[in-house]
Amino acid sequence: MHLLSRWRKAWSQPLDVQQQNVRSVLIDGIGVGIVTGVSTFLGVFLTRLGASPFLVGLLTSLPALTGMVLAIPAGRFLERQRNMVPWYSRSRALVQGSFVLMGLTPFLFNQDLTAYAIIAIWALVTIPQTIVNITFTLVMGAVAGPRQRQYLMSRRWSVLGATTAITVALIGAFLDLVVFPLNYQIVFGASFVGGMLSFLFSSKLTIPDNPPLAEEDTAKQSLQAYFRDMLAVLREQTPFTRFVISAFVFNLGLMLALPLFPLYWVRQLHASDFWIGLINMTNNGVLLAAYFFWTAITRRKGNVLVLRICLFGLVLYPLLTALTPRVEPLVFYAALAGVFGAGLNLVLFDMSLATVPPERTASYIALYQLTTYIATLVAPLLGTFLADMFGYTPALLISAAFRFAGAALFVALGVGMSAAQPRAVRVT
Repeated sequence: MHLLSRWRKAWSQPLDVQQQNVRSVLIDGIGVGIVTGVSTFLGVFLTRLGASPFLVGLLTSLPALTGMVLAIPAGRFLERQRNMVPWYSRSRALVQGSFVLMGLTPFLFNQDLTAYAIIAIWALVTIPQTIVNITFTLVMGAVAGPRQRQYLMSRRWSVLGATTAITVALIGAFLDLVVFPLNYQIVFGASFVGGMLSFLFSSKLTIPDNPPLAEEDTAKQSLQAYFRDMLAVLREQTPFTRFVISAFVFNLGLMLALPLFPLYWVRQLHASDFWIGLINMTNNGVLLAAYFFWTAITRRKGNVLVLRICLFGLVLYPLLTALTPRVEPLVFYAALAGVFGAGLNLVLFDMSLATVPPERTASYIALYQLTTYIATLVAPLLGTFLADMFGYTPALLISAAFRFAGAALFVALGVGMSAAQPRAVRVT
């Protein structure tokens, strides 16, 4: 009874806007975690439908192509908007709702065309996804502030990771019990619950208005001039430039392996849906503890040490996977990747906001996203091309090499050494 009373008190109506925001951020994370758990099986679904490695690679390449075209214009547009929350919550709802449509495609098309229909839907939702990628950093940074964002984001990502792990475990067990493709259709349809939960609470977030640029400043600058200004930023020797260049090389290694993992699991190791679910569940499940662990380390040692440990740690995932002929050890490798990935997410989120001018946050984050989109477009296509030419093992080893080069670049350029490292404090 005492625990029940404490639970009721903790989740009673918040006393102020900050507490309400914290609750909304965490419950939004639960909704996102449900949809994320479903999305981990999209590549597997396409593979089982007989999709080519090229089509599987489009899952990561298409959002990047749209982002490359729209990131800078979207950043310019968002920089002039006072309230970022509606753009974040509504755009995310469109992306999450697409999985329900994908679940309906086998009713409308034969198996040969279903994969193409899914890719077509995915291509359309890349437009709101571009908005989400930019506004997420802006909204979450504004909700928490520089002194609290690491702690709050560690809580959100822990909740998200735990929810994703549970969702993936349930899906993995369920898929083996129902005939294909009905099993995947039911799973994608059930993602509606997570999407609605995310929308209802993300739309309740309250953040300070974003002061728009003076009208004369925005009116006199053409889009072409805006592009030139943003690209000129990359030529400057600033902490932001060093951060973006290093992250770009490392992201090439991250994204190169992204379509290779489900292909390697299914076609080379012949993994069942149960094992694929267990791998993904483990990868996300460790986040619950990993984010709190890395938050404690950054408080004592700063971001730079955590950054370097996690960068080199993530080199191991494609390397060890490529050298493993059985599916069982991949569960342990996925756990390691989850631990190091949690630390990297935490410090990169913090560094991306710490290295940009406060008055131009939207534009600079959009520029950072643009470089990420370029890596996301090129690397998966390169990965699937290398897999077709040389096999999955050499392709995964090349991914590890790119990750190592990016990690070495972070160290050589001293990323994070000159940027302010705000201490994370407990959100009350």
